[in-house]
Amino acid sequence: MRFADITFANPQFLWLLILLPVLVFIRYRINKVKRTEIVFPTTGDLLNVKPTLRQRLLWLPLFLRLTVLGLLIVALARPRSSSKGTNVTSEGIAIVMAMDVSSSMLAEDLKPNRIEASKRVASAFIQDRSRDVIGLVVFSGESFTQCPITSDHSVLLNLMSDMKSGLLEDGTAIGEGLATAIARIKDSPAKSKVIILLTDGVNNSGSIAPITAGEIARTFGIRVYTIGVGRNGLAPYPFKTPFGIQYQNIEVQIDEDILQQISDATDAKYFRATDNDKLKSIYEEIDKMERTKIEITEFKRYTEEYLPYAIAALVCLMLEILLRYTLLKKLP
Repeated sequence: MRFADITFANPQFLWLLILLPVLVFIRYRINKVKRTEIVFPTTGDLLNVKPTLRQRLLWLPLFLRLTVLGLLIVALARPRSSSKGTNVTSEGIAIVMAMDVSSSMLAEDLKPNRIEASKRVASAFIQDRSRDVIGLVVFSGESFTQCPITSDHSVLLNLMSDMKSGLLEDGTAIGEGLATAIARIKDSPAKSKVIILLTDGVNNSGSIAPITAGEIARTFGIRVYTIGVGRNGLAPYPFKTPFGIQYQNIEVQIDEDILQQISDATDAKYFRATDNDKLKSIYEEIDKMERTKIEITEFKRYTEEYLPYAIAALVCLMLEILLRYTLLKKLP
């Protein structure tokens, strides 16, 4: 316990400590009036007389009485120590990341390719969202829940690392991917629900139109941030041949109008990532826009500390009584 942490619940009682020097002065005046003088013809013989232990301790009863009074006054002032703390409450966000894993995501306009770049940036995003529950949906010609919404981000990151092209039938079913993400997040108890949909192509598969899926998301109050991945123009794409991997430039086609409409309908935003840095900045921007609400309440906890002073006063009182009736007893 540090004295800097001590406060008093009734500090007005400390004014009574002024009585201590007043009582000492009164006792001094009384003793001076009662002083008895003895006349000796010479004091030479008394100079060699040493005071006894009893004489040396004659001041002790008064000191003990004053100490008892002082300790009782401090105890009445109710000294108490305090410790500070905080209560942290957070309003987490539920997020589902819907990521395209079609074969076109192997294009290498982002390094080392679109799918690996997307995984790395998304993993960093997840690690910074420790208070949120996050799920993962993958899609190409069909969609699949790679990881349900969870607060265990280590499991999520492991499943994301296993994500690769070729897991599902090839194609680009944006509507199917978005619909699956909606199904995973719509029943979440979180007040804020967000889907981040990333694709590099044009919707050419699935039975659900992307716009229809966007309207469903709006109905459930889900914001859908859409990201189109791929440079403008042509992008290098690896082809397997009998002579090894050969590269061919293919045209980048993204349903930007559709993605823009989905985001606008759900009060979100559409982004275009043409390189790794741009993709990283997009996730950073989404991270700033969708911040978890955190409320911090500070409090102080007090512990009463008067008992040690009261006990010390009792000990001093008992000692004073013991000395007064034994070693320092005065005769009438």
